[in-house]
Amino acid sequence: MSHSNGKPRDSKGSTDLWKKLLVLAVVLVAVVVTYVQFGDWLTLESLVARENQLRQFQADHPILVYGIAFAVYVGVTGLSLPGAAALTLLYGWYFGLLRGVIVVSFASTAGATLAFLLSRYLFGQVVQSRFGARLSGFNQALRREGPFYLFTLRLIPAVPFFVINLVMGLTPIRVLTFWWVSQLGMLAGTTVYVYAGSSVPSLQVLAEHGVQAVLTAGQLTQLVVAFALLGVFPLVVRLIVRKLRPKTDALPAAGKQQPSVRKVQEVLS
Repeated sequence: MSHSNGKPRDSKGSTDLWKKLLVLAVVLVAVVVTYVQFGDWLTLESLVARENQLRQFQADHPILVYGIAFAVYVGVTGLSLPGAAALTLLYGWYFGLLRGVIVVSFASTAGATLAFLLSRYLFGQVVQSRFGARLSGFNQALRREGPFYLFTLRLIPAVPFFVINLVMGLTPIRVLTFWWVSQLGMLAGTTVYVYAGSSVPSLQVLAEHGVQAVLTAGQLTQLVVAFALLGVFPLVVRLIVRKLRPKTDALPAAGKQQPSVRKVQEVLS
């Protein structure tokens, strides 16, 4: 009976494995095809040559252009491809500050959530089953304070966003929580980059100087430091609150003795 009961289980596990391998293969093919077909076209140098065409397309298709821009950004971030920062600058130049922030904010969050779900589907069960015992304390902490830690990571520029997406997919944090915290946490950085792009007079200037076409090296350093401090600040506040909070749980209830105290008294008597 045990052998017959184990067979369907093995069959199901094998089917799940093949499904995951198929999804992984599709993702890898999508990455390769994107680079081969559109890698050169999406470079700033190539876009500079098509600057007038891009503006004309925007004028001819004012609604469609938002859908295309949204899909491209979701694809880049969802597949964890490089170039999201350059795209953010480009969208700032193309759409302006307000519309650029709206497009990039929602597209980046959608792409991050897609990368999060792919990571969870492909590797989450493997990681939790293999290292679940070691990660039990970490998982409990994330269930309690996952939004807080995720928000802090989103504010620190030193931590690549695609790494956060992939690693968080291996944790038990809820998808909805990941989505809304990422939406808020990435908003500040998105606004800065879109503003930089919207202030660039032309793609030629952006291609030649990048963000420094608008922000000097000193200003960039100040922004990075400011975001780092902004990310660390909630941690400091949390630690201070914990230190100042009275440890009521550790105090014995009135008229009751802890088991350890009773044992000591028995030994002394």
